[in-house]
Amino acid sequence: MPIRRLPETVVNRIAAGEVIERPAAAVKELVENAIDAGARRIDVTLAEAGRNLIAVVDDGSGMDAGELSLAVERHATSKLPDDDLLHIATLGFRGEALPSIGSVARLTITSRQRGGDAAWAIAVEGGRVGKPAPAAHPPGTRVEVRDLFYATPARLKFLKGDRAELSAAVDAVERLAMAHPAVAFYLTADGRAVVKLAAAPGLVDDPVRARLDRVAAVVGKEFFDNAIAVDAEREGIRLTGHAGLPTYHRATAAAQYLFVNGRPVRDKLLAGAVRGAYADFLARDRHPVVALFLDIAPEQVDVNVHPAKAEVRFRDAGLVRGLIVGSLRHALAEAGHRASTTVAIGALGALRPGNGSGPALPYGSPGYAPRPSFGLAEAAAAYQAPLADMAPAANAPSTAPVSPDTVRWPLGAARAQIHATYIVAQTGDGIVIVDQHAAHERLVYERMKDQIAAGGIARQALLVPEIVEMDEAAASRVVARAAEFAELGLVLEAFGPGAIAVREVPALLGDVDVPGLVRDLADELAEYGTALALKERLADVCGTLACHSSVRAGRALNADEMNALLRQMEATPHSGQCNHGRPTYVELKLADIEKLFGRR
Repeated sequence: MPIRRLPETVVNRIAAGEVIERPAAAVKELVENAIDAGARRIDVTLAEAGRNLIAVVDDGSGMDAGELSLAVERHATSKLPDDDLLHIATLGFRGEALPSIGSVARLTITSRQRGGDAAWAIAVEGGRVGKPAPAAHPPGTRVEVRDLFYATPARLKFLKGDRAELSAAVDAVERLAMAHPAVAFYLTADGRAVVKLAAAPGLVDDPVRARLDRVAAVVGKEFFDNAIAVDAEREGIRLTGHAGLPTYHRATAAAQYLFVNGRPVRDKLLAGAVRGAYADFLARDRHPVVALFLDIAPEQVDVNVHPAKAEVRFRDAGLVRGLIVGSLRHALAEAGHRASTTVAIGALGALRPGNGSGPALPYGSPGYAPRPSFGLAEAAAAYQAPLADMAPAANAPSTAPVSPDTVRWPLGAARAQIHATYIVAQTGDGIVIVDQHAAHERLVYERMKDQIAAGGIARQALLVPEIVEMDEAAASRVVARAAEFAELGLVLEAFGPGAIAVREVPALLGDVDVPGLVRDLADELAEYGTALALKERLADVCGTLACHSSVRAGRALNADEMNALLRQMEATPHSGQCNHGRPTYVELKLADIEKLFGRR
């Protein structure tokens, strides 16, 4: 069969299949165009979740008749003034969105330049382009997309229900809104206002704060109250945003909002870095909530690696990943013993009459910070009971005396143990309820980590080296990181092309599937540029050992043992949650308790 050129309409429909796979993709492209045009207000209107109508109106720079004709041609753009794909400072730059949409829908664009005398309109229907005609319109642009995919009806069969498609479109708008707080965004669906985001104030004085205010407006105050600020810089790359506390997590990664130079992305390297930073604090099936903004020189990142511009490639991926992991871990460490405020709110709600009905009582604030924690020396001086070696206390008292000097501690003085599981402590301005097993599990886990860091990971030599065969490229990736693996207790070396000899494994892993482990490491090196499998397996083992060697629920403790646990919690980082992201304690302020009984 001879080679021939495809018709222009077919070419555009192929491009549309890559760029516009659902209504949300069209919304995203059109809103990005509006942002790039300098709009300060963007109104989106949808009918039938975008199937019947997508209208995007902006007050941006607008276009004249000549530009309108060029805008609907493939690869025509105003966003590459120097034709330099290595220095892209705009969201849209491919020049594919409008012609792709016009090839599968009925597209009308009406625009008027700022300061222009007249507006112009152009129509594209199923790839057939009309001529610009005079029209009435204020400065700015209105893009109407009707009957999306009418020219490719087979694609309609792959769309989801209206609720799912609308949710995806709203998510696309909200993600762009997070990164551009100077722009007001409004979205109406079938006559119902869904998104109402006014332009954030304070952009000149504090742009970072303005961005965080917009994130709170989108994600909700609950996230704002249960998140910590992130602001770090390394070698000219800056990371800002909010990271949710480990006790505030989700079942999926959908609530992870990641941006590169104002561009929403779903990038594997960034997602892997977030997962690595939270590895010590969350179970594998739970995901943190984050909103992180990476600002990097355009020449250091390639945004031209994905048709929908959803993924990026960094020149120095290791530097970017290290910045994200390091800054998140530092922020989590700085949070001290702070746990999710929703835990306390839930507890107070459960105590209210009527099955917890009624408005939630306020607890915590964006500026909330824990009281200063005491050092190990002070804790040891106050209480000497080593919990890991305690023998069961058969007849421990259910209550303990309290003195003024012990109430000054951040977690207070133990007053009682209830159901042989929970410690009730009195603080200077409230009470703390501690899950003794979850709390001690974190203490033992942190101690094991410190011991590994101080003395290295014990290795177990294999009687016969395990030979693992894989493709040559994968083997090369693993061997290149042999020194890093050796620090984690895994000693390996090349064994000819496409094979690796494993001579020692971490003793903590016990009877480990060596080939499976090595292949997992190779896969993660290929996908994330770093190996998480070994670190996560070691963390899992440490967590399991910590769980089994911790004070169990149902064990009675005496007063000294309870207070020793509290003091060790105050001196141990991350003791506000166990290794699986569950809170280790709930703090109830006296003012909130008094409200329950009508005293306030």
